[in-house]
Amino acid sequence: MDTIANETYSIGEVAAMFNLSVPTLRYYDHEGLILNLQKNAAGVRQFTEQNINAINIIECLKRAGMSIKNIKQFMKWCDQGDATLDLRLAMFQELKTQVQHQMDELQATMDTIDYKCHYYQQAVADGTEKYVAQSHHHLDTDNL
Repeated sequence: MDTIANETYSIGEVAAMFNLSVPTLRYYDHEGLILNLQKNAAGVRQFTEQNINAINIIECLKRAGMSIKNIKQFMKWCDQGDATLDLRLAMFQELKTQVQHQMDELQATMDTIDYKCHYYQQAVADGTEKYVAQSHHHLDTDNL
């Protein structure tokens, strides 16, 4: 008998795994995000590997900016099985597009920050912005 497959984790252990608070996990359970979460006779939540995998996806979707309502819908689709594969694929394709847009915006922000770091390193080395500002005219933020 494989005891590892039946291993369960306490809410505190799972919270530590994901650096989440216990109330956050209780909220996820209350909102119906963690499907098939079992409780023992004393009412204590017992998390399985399947629950932990679900929490990993929930956290990924949250980081991507998805609402709790939409995460809940996704989890319901997962529970419905193969009949919702197309819906789940479409959701992830749309999410990928949104995340790529966020990454593009962040890259533009990083480019500006890199430029300003170089600008100020040169200004500090020169002891003034005067010479740096004359040679760096491609951004309108030189005097910021």
